[in-house]
Amino acid sequence: MQRRKFIKNATITATAIISTPLAASYSNEEAITTSKGIKPIVIATWNVEKATAKAWEVLKNGGNSLDAVEQGVMIEEADENNQSVGKGGRPDRDGKVTLDACIMDHQGNCGAVLCIQNIVHPVSIARKVMEETPHVMLAGKGAEQFAYEKGFKKENLLTEKSKQEWMEWKKTSQYKPIVNIENHDTIGMLAIDSIGNISGACTTSGMAYKISGRVGDSPIIGAGLFIDNEIGGATATGVGEEVVKTVGSFLIVELMRQGKSPQEACEEGVNRIIAKNKGNLNFQIGFIAINKKGETGAYCIQPGFTYRTYSNKGHLNNIPDSYIKA
Repeated sequence: MQRRKFIKNATITATAIISTPLAASYSNEEAITTSKGIKPIVIATWNVEKATAKAWEVLKNGGNSLDAVEQGVMIEEADENNQSVGKGGRPDRDGKVTLDACIMDHQGNCGAVLCIQNIVHPVSIARKVMEETPHVMLAGKGAEQFAYEKGFKKENLLTEKSKQEWMEWKKTSQYKPIVNIENHDTIGMLAIDSIGNISGACTTSGMAYKISGRVGDSPIIGAGLFIDNEIGGATATGVGEEVVKTVGSFLIVELMRQGKSPQEACEEGVNRIIAKNKGNLNFQIGFIAINKKGETGAYCIQPGFTYRTYSNKGHLNNIPDSYIKA
């Protein structure tokens, strides 16, 4: 009964994006089967086809979910054309690119770096924090120094394109985030490997032209990302402050523990945020989730959010329902 309810509520539009043997064109009726239990599978916020393709490559070759999510999001961290993640990310109002990331494995181990500069792959530093220190979080200069000690190279993250846009912004210095454009600000990725273990990662350059030192939800375990291998995982994108206020990803996993499907849990997570904002909906929040069966769900406030899935069913860009549309 619960699964039938989930499928009824899910609306997915899928398109084939890359020409691999597993990529295909699916109708709405066919694509909705991706919501049913599938293993292995990777799911990520936004249309990050190269990232999910990399993660799937790891999974289909028998790799574990932790390696899959790390290597997947690293693709976006290194892509200078993605101005919301990694190198080329839009800077804070002082012109400095600061990055945040976290990672969590199937055993509940986790690591995070906050407000780190000059390192292209903060997700890999987060994994080093998890695996090679007694800590969960390192921030700022301490995180950067730790990266150098682990052999990571210093690199200027401010590309010419982002620099020129920042200089243009300084003429007015008006901070007005635009929904789904410069401030979707995150790639969150969840994966289940062939033996059923779940891991997740989340990485971002944060909101464009933020106050120096600002950190959102992305590197905060429980807010931007949470994994419980007995239940499932969730990750978020959008205005991180709102996700932090509800500990959004943890909430969604706990709702799944109580019996809700991933879709129902994502909808409830968004509704909690909407209720707290008393009708002020001029911002975006998107959640994706996966449960132990490999069932997926997604929901957002504003239309425009998409998410990627890759499994034996194909490589799909999915359009979830939104509160505004509903």
